[in-house]
Formats: sequence, C-alpha cells, structure tokens
Amino acid sequence: MSIVVTGATGALGRLVIDVLLADVPAASVAAVVRNKEKAADLAERGVELRIADYSRPETLADAFEAGDRVLLISGSEVGQRVAQHAAVIDAAKAAGVAQLAYTGVLGGDEADFDLAAEHKETERLILASGLPYTFLRNGWYSENYTANLAPVLAHGAVVSNAGEGRIASAARADYAAAAAAVLTGPAEEHLNRAYELSGDTAWSLAEYAAEVAAQSGREIAYSSVPAEAHLAILTGAGVPAPFAEILVDVDRAVEHGALALQTGDLTRLIGRPTTPIAVSIKEALNAS
Repeated sequence: MSIVVTGATGALGRLVIDVLLADVPAASVAAVVRNKEKAADLAERGVELRIADYSRPETLADAFEAGDRVLLISGSEVGQRVAQHAAVIDAAKAAGVAQLAYTGVLGGDEADFDLAAEHKETERLILASGLPYTFLRNGWYSENYTANLAPVLAHGAVVSNAGEGRIASAARADYAAAAAAVLTGPAEEHLNRAYELSGDTAWSLAEYAAEVAAQSGREIAYSSVPAEAHLAILTGAGVPAPFAEILVDVDRAVEHGALALQTGDLTRLIGRPTTPIAVSIKEALNAS
C-alpha cells in the first residue's frame, strides 16, 4: 500500500510530496507523473514514480494498486477535466484503492460559478463509483493574486469586477498540508467526508491593494469596474478570451460571497492557523 499523489510535479503536488516526506518514509510515497525527467528529483528522494497521463486512460492501468490511498489533484486543462478525472476514477476503482481524495472547489454543489462545474461533475462521478472518498474543497489560493503582482506594481492598480466581495484565501502550502493530513491520518476519520477548506480571514481586494501598497511603498489603487469593462481590459492586455471570461465570472462569484465561506476545516486539519494574505504578499515581493 502506498500514498499516491497524482499531478505530483505541479505546484500543489510538489508541496504535498514535501509534507508527506516530512512525516512518512519515502518508500511509502508514489508520484503519478507524465514526465519521468521532470520528476527526477522526486525519484532521487526515494519516491516511486508511476508514469501515466490523465488524457491517456490506457497509461493509468498500472498507476494504482489495491489498498493505495490516492490524491487526485484536479487537472489544469479546463474543458477536458471531466473526461480526464473519469479515467483516473475508473483506474482507481479497478485497482481497489482504499481512499480517493479529490481537490475540488469551495462550496461543492453550492458553488455557482463556471469554473466549479467540472469539479462538481467529478464529485458526482466519484460518488457513483462507490470508492471511499474524501473531498477537499479548496478555496482560493492566495498565490492566485500574489503571483501576479508585477502588473499591479507596474500600473499601480488592482482592477476587478468583484466589488466589495471578500475572499477567504489561504496559501497553497496550507492546502497541501491538509491533503497530506487526510492521506496519513486514520482513514476512518476522513473517509466519505467533504471538507470546505478556506483561510481564517476573508479580505477584500481594496484591502489587498492597501496591503500591497503598504509593503511595497508604492501607491496602489483598487478599481472596481463593471464585468464587461473588466473583460475588455483583460482581453486588451492579451489574456485569451476564454480565460478572461473565467476570471470575470470568478470575480462575480467573489462579489456574491462564494469564496468567503469560512468553516475552520482547514485550520483543524493542519493544526495551525492558515497563512495570512499579508505574509503571502511579503513572500511574493521578496521573490520579485
């Protein structure tokens, strides 16, 4: 039996592997990856590599073994994820895994923005499979904002159609620690449960702009604009229209409070407070 992390060379997957290796022997950890060379550092740390691709179901036949505890990290190809996830679910069921944890979206079936649709359908497929599951309904990563500080600093503005909506974000490392906790903790505590994961404090984009200004020493304004205007700004800056539409739709969800949900589940799972947005801003500025 192994603890298996899919998408292990992605930003979240690598962090999950790091947390796991701090707590369990490397020999008990397996990484499902598409590119063996990209995962060479994981192999050097003693992690077993299982080469497979979400988009090629035949490669998943040997990705899992009976009794494995598996983390299915959602794919990044919007529009293709349901089919990709279905292939993983089918392979996990055929292998007889003991747990399938899935990184979905905050709010589950109640999430009403477009980006949530594939996550909701994946959860339905997992339930229909009969596999023992754990739903990790991740809220927004603080890095969704702090990784994009360069244009904010260049233009002195945070532009959004989110109005005064609030975001209960947490650092990606916080979500990674939660995933590791449900994969290594007593199975009976986590099986067939859904966790709504979000940060301890919800903040507005006006507050975000003010914090970036305070830490950078620059004037940063928050500009709340209509959705149509925001879409035009994004596409005018070269953002592909389909992705720009997703960003605008997410901001609509923020305005309506969809990403402000706070249950305390994340803090309880990781056993510490979540990372404040101010800390994530500081780390991003120091790295720039």
